[in-house]
Amino acid sequence: MSRVGEAVQSGGSRRLGAGDPPLSDPSAPRLGWRRQAVLQSLRHSPEALAVADIAALTELHPNTARFHLDALAADGLAVRTFETRTSPGRPRVLYEARAEALDQRSYALLAEMLAGLAATAGDAREAAVATGRTWGRRLVERPSSEAALEADQAVDALHRVFVDIGFQPETSTEGEMTSLRLRHCPFREVATRHPGVVCGVHLGLMQGVLYELGGAVVAESLEPFVTPRVCVAQVRRASAP
Repeated sequence: MSRVGEAVQSGGSRRLGAGDPPLSDPSAPRLGWRRQAVLQSLRHSPEALAVADIAALTELHPNTARFHLDALAADGLAVRTFETRTSPGRPRVLYEARAEALDQRSYALLAEMLAGLAATAGDAREAAVATGRTWGRRLVERPSSEAALEADQAVDALHRVFVDIGFQPETSTEGEMTSLRLRHCPFREVATRHPGVVCGVHLGLMQGVLYELGGAVVAESLEPFVTPRVCVAQVRRASAP
């Protein structure tokens, strides 16, 4: 285990300090005060608003209000619709806030709590590996016996799984061994505090994926945080000793 892993292997008992990353996920991109005012006006309104309405509420020039409204729509924070008219005339463009883009999420806090709970189990790492193995088998489709994957194909498939999850892997092969440098851990904030659990899940994930793909390649190891931001996974051809 790396020095980072040794420092944080405490079963979830370490208190979070001022230097730790926030556990509450940000609900929206950082906005300037004018755009934030426009967004707040949309959020507080029970109905969609036109540019003139926003301009009046925020004391902005209509062109400025339209600029910020269009930017919020482009960022997915607002929805642009058209007024339904029962009389002749050009319908007004209306804007309303997207509720799902504004609601606060705290999945990082949930992950921290679940990892802390798992870390208190009798054999937390083995349970984490088993859980990862089960999920790994769900992430890929088992090939037919006639189309069993060769080792290189299995490594490519594992690489794609890591890409999809967000690990930004770099793969290199030397002889029977293949190394995957995982340059970005999407669970880094939790993994640095609970490496036995989180990294155990990732090792099991590799095992499950490769088993489901036919077993031409097996997961050998996963070394967490060989540098502060890089983990290294090792897999080998099943025929190798």
